[in-house]
Amino acid sequence: MARDVQITFDCADPAGLSAFWAEALGYRLQDPPGDFETWDQALDALGIPPERRNDASAVVDPDGAGPRLLFQRVPEGKRAKNRVHLDVRAAPGLEGDARMTALEAEAERLAARGATRLERHEPAPPLAYGHIVMTDPEGNEFCLD
Repeated sequence: MARDVQITFDCADPAGLSAFWAEALGYRLQDPPGDFETWDQALDALGIPPERRNDASAVVDPDGAGPRLLFQRVPEGKRAKNRVHLDVRAAPGLEGDARMTALEAEAERLAARGATRLERHEPAPPLAYGHIVMTDPEGNEFCLD
């Protein structure tokens, strides 16, 4: 039996990073639990003080197909290259110049929202498709693929 997967990001600003990734992936903020209409109502009921309300945030695929992304506050900053990263499939089915043009457009869109472009890799054997390496607003590497 296959298991559901959640991807967890350690970060300094869970609300900010979850907003970035929701925009990048077409996800949405996870609904509050139970019958609460807002997260503030839920956190009030749970007795969570204001200074702890950005300890975690989660985004979900509105269609329910992709994994939940959880962002949790940690005290330390990022120190090394990610050993695992996300590939954002920004140009599925495209090849050549059309593919790279689509990736460039997505790189510009995400840079306007706080991402940083690191490098562009041109299509070359053995990989037939180029990609662009970027970082999110907290420096986590990802690829536009």
